[in-house]
Amino acid sequence: MTRDAYERRMERAAAAAAAAGLDGLIVTPGPDLGWLCGYQVTAVTERLTALVLTPGARPRLLVPALERPDAEASPGAGALAVTGWGDGADPYAELAAWLDPRGRYGVSDSTWALHLLGLRRTLPESGYGALSEALPMLRAVKDAYEVERMAAAGAAADAAYDDILGLPFAGRREREVAADLSRLLIRHGHSQVDFTIVGSGPNGANPHHEAGDRLIEDGDMVVLDFGGLKDGYGSDTTRTVHVGEPTAEERAVHDIVREAQQAAFEAVRPGVACQEIDRVARRVIKAAGYGEYFIHRTGHGIGVTTHEPPYLVEGEHLPLVPGMCFSIEPGIYLPGRFGVRIEDIVTCTETGGRRLNTTGRELAPVR
Repeated sequence: MTRDAYERRMERAAAAAAAAGLDGLIVTPGPDLGWLCGYQVTAVTERLTALVLTPGARPRLLVPALERPDAEASPGAGALAVTGWGDGADPYAELAAWLDPRGRYGVSDSTWALHLLGLRRTLPESGYGALSEALPMLRAVKDAYEVERMAAAGAAADAAYDDILGLPFAGRREREVAADLSRLLIRHGHSQVDFTIVGSGPNGANPHHEAGDRLIEDGDMVVLDFGGLKDGYGSDTTRTVHVGEPTAEERAVHDIVREAQQAAFEAVRPGVACQEIDRVARRVIKAAGYGEYFIHRTGHGIGVTTHEPPYLVEGEHLPLVPGMCFSIEPGIYLPGRFGVRIEDIVTCTETGGRRLNTTGRELAPVR
């Protein structure tokens, strides 16, 4: 990313804030800060760091004085006015000088309450709202550069899945298979592993099961859900595998989930409301008699974090827009027995959906 690219992002964010009726944005360390200006804080501390974006003004970044050299060396620094504040000074007074005392600002979701309360004490007539609520589309629509980074992360996760299929499952603990997945994600270029869910047998009926000490047995369905960050962008994929030969019921449930996932994918096109993708997947599963066992939303946005807006869930009226990237991951969870989930990351294009995960969605056998 170049300085000019970061400058365009900040200009677009400031303009979007104005269109939303805000006087500006206050962005503290977290995914929004790195995405907007390229400054990645390596260790978030109680010392205030804040980027201020206001329409028509040069972006300003307030950092602790000891971290100023790193801020000024960041890729977007040339588009910023960087100010350092020293220990013993009041950073909220410094920040307040850049703001309208009665203004209303969008604040990044990761802002510490400590800092927001400090700012409110300094500017008691100011107002604040969550950035993700005020500007839900800020990071939702990816440009071509970002989509290709997403595709590369998806390909790396796919390679990890292909490799795990060749390793033994039966007689090993879930946490051992999870460790294999982590190792394989790193081997294929991930810098960060965010999660490795391995839910075997009845544990697969818990969508967010924490891989534990259960021994995987012959005859188990196993839900594998894993992802992280590669070159700053996220991967997230789920496949369900089977140790040995599945029963007719297990195969049928898997086929229903696969049909639901395919139907939801085929429904992706510009202008379709996010909730409609959820409805399409849910209709398939309900028609098959398993509606009560699909217990979560159909998908979530993904980008520089593995979960972000938009969300594919009932009540989300935001329309799909070319460049949006999101998961499609319906599932069926039978308590005490087994679970099935199939997940791909999909990007909306001008003509429909493009899958960023390309591994097979059939019920894969493992040993």
